[in-house]
Amino acid sequence: MSSEDKIFMSEDDDQEMLTANHKARESFKYFWRELSWERRRIVPGLEIASVKIIFKDNDAKDGDPSIEHMWINEVNFDGEFITGFLMNSPNWLRNISAGDHVKAKLTDVSDWMFVIEGEVYGGFTINLLRSRMSRAELNSHDEAWGLDFGNPSQINLVYVEKKKSILAKVFGSKGQVNPAEEQKALVEHPMSISMAQSLVEELKKSDDLIHSVDENGWSLLHGEALAGNATSVKILLEHGADRNLKTKRGETPLELAKTLNWNNVIEILSS
Repeated sequence: MSSEDKIFMSEDDDQEMLTANHKARESFKYFWRELSWERRRIVPGLEIASVKIIFKDNDAKDGDPSIEHMWINEVNFDGEFITGFLMNSPNWLRNISAGDHVKAKLTDVSDWMFVIEGEVYGGFTINLLRSRMSRAELNSHDEAWGLDFGNPSQINLVYVEKKKSILAKVFGSKGQVNPAEEQKALVEHPMSISMAQSLVEELKKSDDLIHSVDENGWSLLHGEALAGNATSVKILLEHGADRNLKTKRGETPLELAKTLNWNNVIEILSS
């Protein structure tokens, strides 16, 4: 993702690319959920966590593209704005530079990806482009990245630990994902469930966790609602968290959950 990377052009009416962009926006919640848990891990799990944003320059020179899709890292999301730092050096746009701190809306997202154990999750536009490559081009592309993108037609959304058979261990294969476990992970992050008792114990030690808010008026309940952690949300409510508390921008936990369509959290906060 440097300025020396090969540039891939796409027509404005490329329906497959537009569909890939739409799928990335619709599934961005899984990126944000994983990133929110990454910030709690003692040992980092994500090797890459980046979002591709649509950048525009209305003052672009005649004949030059006025739009570029470029990656940002150090991503944050507050329910309205996605922020981060531009990783690419623009090829045409002159109103932004590599390293700039940028702000965008969810509607400006064109792709996202995170990487765990060398395996890519997300990467909708990348895999579309890979599907259009010859075998030699695809191998060269993947080798340059040094990542396992897998089958271009199959997008991984959520990490699930692979189970290895004895033969898989002997021959060094990665093992297979249990479809039932993957489906459960799509509904709720495994850490939200496994860390439930730890959360209960922490709440018993201090009421401050329930009632404290940061400089933007966010409580722990707001953050868990936006991240789609239904088990955590339920525990917080059971211990007295205020579901009607608003951020300084006026958002309740329910409204934040609706931002990313976390239906399980919406159901809990609405009941």
